[in-house]
Amino acid sequence: MRIKPRQHLLDIWQAIARHSFHHGQWTAGTWDGENSVADAEGLLCLLYPATELRAFRLDDPDNTEEDVLQALRKAGGRLDLPAGVVDAAAEFMRTHTGDDKSPTFAGGYFCPVDDTAGEITEAQRRLGVVDSFSMSVTLCLATLGFLKGYEVKTRRDTVRETIAELREAARVRLTAAMVNLLRSFTVSVFDADSVQGRTLTDLLGGDRLSQRHALQRFQHRFGPLRATVTESLHLGIDVEEGLRDDDRFFEIGWAWSVVRDAPAVQLDEAVAARPYGVAETVVAQPDGVADPVPSLYFTVVALDGIQDLFSERTLTLGLLDAQQQQLAEALRLRWELTQQFWSGLARFDPDRWPLEDIPWRATGQRLESEYLSLSVAAILVHDLMRRRATDDDLVRAVGVMERLAERGRITSRMAHDDPMIRLHDPGVTVPLQGSERLGPPLHWRVNDFSAQLLKRTVQLRTLSRGSVAHDRLLRLAEDVFDHVWRRRIRDGEGLGLWDNVQAVHPGPATGVPAPSTSPPVSWSITERVVEAMVQAHHMYRQPPIRSTGVAVLAQALLSEAAQLLGAEQMEPAPRDDGKRGLQLRSIEAKLGRARGLLDAQPGTACALALDVLGQLDALARAREAADRGA
Repeated sequence: MRIKPRQHLLDIWQAIARHSFHHGQWTAGTWDGENSVADAEGLLCLLYPATELRAFRLDDPDNTEEDVLQALRKAGGRLDLPAGVVDAAAEFMRTHTGDDKSPTFAGGYFCPVDDTAGEITEAQRRLGVVDSFSMSVTLCLATLGFLKGYEVKTRRDTVRETIAELREAARVRLTAAMVNLLRSFTVSVFDADSVQGRTLTDLLGGDRLSQRHALQRFQHRFGPLRATVTESLHLGIDVEEGLRDDDRFFEIGWAWSVVRDAPAVQLDEAVAARPYGVAETVVAQPDGVADPVPSLYFTVVALDGIQDLFSERTLTLGLLDAQQQQLAEALRLRWELTQQFWSGLARFDPDRWPLEDIPWRATGQRLESEYLSLSVAAILVHDLMRRRATDDDLVRAVGVMERLAERGRITSRMAHDDPMIRLHDPGVTVPLQGSERLGPPLHWRVNDFSAQLLKRTVQLRTLSRGSVAHDRLLRLAEDVFDHVWRRRIRDGEGLGLWDNVQAVHPGPATGVPAPSTSPPVSWSITERVVEAMVQAHHMYRQPPIRSTGVAVLAQALLSEAAQLLGAEQMEPAPRDDGKRGLQLRSIEAKLGRARGLLDAQPGTACALALDVLGQLDALARAREAADRGA
């Protein structure tokens, strides 16, 4: 199925308008304030395309495209749409703000480890989670950018009052999310002969490296990064002392929530006190709960949100205040160090990447899964986007993506009672280490493997400038998209949204028939698909790959066409009322356009040159026929 991002986004928006708007009011939030992640994902399905793609803008009613208005007609008319978006975002901020006026980041997707563990406690329900911190960064930046455009277009007093309230709430939430992301970053140091150390040794070299040899190569590979982490980050005495010991391994990244004993982030009180006039609304930093162990899933989630802080759009619109710029720089340092570490780990052995040994094993959580391999691949894609990727890196990364699609039964057939169905339904469970301090042990369930694979494949294709990898990635992206698109809900309230796994994998692994009721809407998967479509839009906006062979052929064709055109212009003009002269001028203009496109689009230049040659040949044959008749 060919990816058509504009049409697919319009289809998704039409489904969202049907599902989430009633009488022009946003009603998608059904979690009673306990799931800020799902509520943010639902809003981002609208705000992310509306702020990233000019063709989907909603903040300028006079320039909203007609097909966009048609898709969202159930959400309101041209003037009501942006006001409805403002109201929805403002209601989100109110719902996820505590009694003390400070933002809340309740996870909502928390699940007990087993049925015998007991009920989730109220303290656990209120726990902030990295998924919410990261989503809040993206949502607040999108909201502030939307308000910049819309506030100069509306004259309604009530709307302008809501805009002022929403702007302050978004700034407060953005600052709080950035502070929480800083306090969720962690470094884990462990001995080579520990369980973690043995797992990492096996991951890095398998049977090819001894523990001592693996540690020596690790020291050589990550020595400079270890020094940078030690000198640049405040991590606590124990961690800093451990990092100075070269005979120990380490990992860096984000835990699932604010780390236990995480130091407070020092803020500029003069800047922090501006919203609501009370400094505590921004700088309130509760004690952390999470164990200081990086989680691959939450590390990828954090990286996705943090990169929005220094995107071209954020910088151009000036969306960050002075305090937020300082926080963004601190997060950027952690963002870069984390990418370098995990990308280096994924490519540790140049002969056989550890990433190519699927599935990946998490050292700190005793977990292995294709989803973890995809998470490491996602960080590798982030790193390849940051630096200049080599052709070898891209080709090998393509191979990993293709194998993940096959192992995940996306491009291969699902067998009866196939255990891989659990990768999609119910999904991979990520342990939330430290959650047991406030109640029963919890885990976080993720079932967006297909949507994440689609997003990373499209991102990788955007990087690829070699025709072989480019074509392989396009085919893979289309295969994965076909799988994802068929998983839309086909009836009920969620019609046209996600997720209906049974549409592509009939019957769960237990052999029990699929339920007849319509599945609930998964905003997590829907939002990932929307992100992938925005990435696909950017992908198609790139200039096509220049083929040297086609360029040489086009140059030869243009040379021949120019020679024949010159010869044709030397012939006496027939009595045809100037038709031949018009044809020659048209041919000359087309030849000039072909020359202008030769470097950027040699294939198009080749097609134009062939058309010119055909027209010139037709003129020559007409002249020959006229000579024979005479």
